[in-house]
Amino acid sequence: METFEDFIAHISNFLWNYPLAIILIAGGIFLTFRLKFFQFRFFGHVLHQTVGQIFKKTEKTGTITPFQAFTSALASTAGATNIVGVPVAISLGGPGALFWMWVIALIGMATKYSEILLGLKYREKNEKNEWVGGPQYYIKKALGWPLIASAFAFFLMIELVPSTMVQSNSIATQTEGAFGWPVEITGLIMCAVIAVVVFGGIKRIGKVTDKMVPFMVLTYVAVCLYIILVNIDQIPNVFALIFTHAFTPISATGGFAGAMVAEALRWGIARGLYSNEAGLGTAPIAHSAAKTDHPSRQALWGIFAVFVDTIVICSMSGLVVLVTGAWKNVGPDDASNMINVALATEFGDTFGGAFITVFLIFFVITTLGILIFYGEKQAEYLFNLKAARFMRIVYIIAVFLGAIGGLQFVWQFLDLLLAFVLLANIIPLLFLHKEIAALTDDYVNRVYKKKTTDKKVKLFAEEDD
Repeated sequence: METFEDFIAHISNFLWNYPLAIILIAGGIFLTFRLKFFQFRFFGHVLHQTVGQIFKKTEKTGTITPFQAFTSALASTAGATNIVGVPVAISLGGPGALFWMWVIALIGMATKYSEILLGLKYREKNEKNEWVGGPQYYIKKALGWPLIASAFAFFLMIELVPSTMVQSNSIATQTEGAFGWPVEITGLIMCAVIAVVVFGGIKRIGKVTDKMVPFMVLTYVAVCLYIILVNIDQIPNVFALIFTHAFTPISATGGFAGAMVAEALRWGIARGLYSNEAGLGTAPIAHSAAKTDHPSRQALWGIFAVFVDTIVICSMSGLVVLVTGAWKNVGPDDASNMINVALATEFGDTFGGAFITVFLIFFVITTLGILIFYGEKQAEYLFNLKAARFMRIVYIIAVFLGAIGGLQFVWQFLDLLLAFVLLANIIPLLFLHKEIAALTDDYVNRVYKKKTTDKKVKLFAEEDD
């Protein structure tokens, strides 16, 4: 068994370190050029149509509001990777890893925008009269590849079993260490809370995430900003470290073992890809339920999501551990506690550990809720609604088993299954580049330019009056 697990780990590491990273980066760059740098040229418009329209009511076609779709999708990415994963990347790759996270995010914006765009274009209504969509739908409808579509749905449905187990285990062990709660109790509480959420479907998930996710993100960012402002004198030196060691090696210092440029690149890319999930194909599943009048309008939320997830939250985590010097004082073996150490410099050990634990609990609960929804939709696509309800129960059981550390050999397959899911989505996505560009041009010419022209006409009319 140990030899088999080593083999699986070796294959997974190889795929994620080389082929998948190359495909994702090259694919993101290709889509960025194909869309004529859309995510940069129209970023102001993106902000206006997303965060600027949060409180605007809409009667457009869909099941949930655009903001609820955004927070639901963000719930699956914002969490442990942003808080714990970033310090791990810095401990192994040095401060330069943060720079490569930013680069991956800027490229990933085009990828996430593209997959959400197609998800909206090819969505359909299910037996419950709810809008459903995702890569499996555009792979089958746009390309006529039903086997690849089914492969995507199957691998994602199976992958979410170990994924939920790993998520629940991270919280159970965290609460046991911070508060002394038995892992069994934590597991049962999580199962109960998550069941209440997921049995209400995407509408209830949306109502939960549109309140919890913004509160958690804003609070976490506020605490991190306080730490950064207290250590504002370190900012010039920190940015010098980030940009310098993105391209040059850094020697050992304190508990930091040193890192070559290749390690900064590797860990920055890995954490960036894991953080925002651009190219994985999960975000379109949530966004396909959104009320919208044009696929591109909702896809703008994908660009904003990558910005919030990586440019904002990951940057906060990275800057906090750098300005406080925690990255030099905590070794790689204990890097997951680096944020706790950084917060303790200003708030004390008790607050640091408790704060991160509480926030990880809330982040993971919302993450588990949307992950289970993703899994249900794959079962629904492959089989029917009855199968979707069955898989819901399977995932909830997996949450408890993960909390108590059961079936850990299943966790070994997580990265490998994720690799299959990603390949089944990103390759078809690149084949559909012409349609992505055409839909985007239609939005720019028919919606964006018309709105800009209407504003100018109105302004001129007011001046004439």
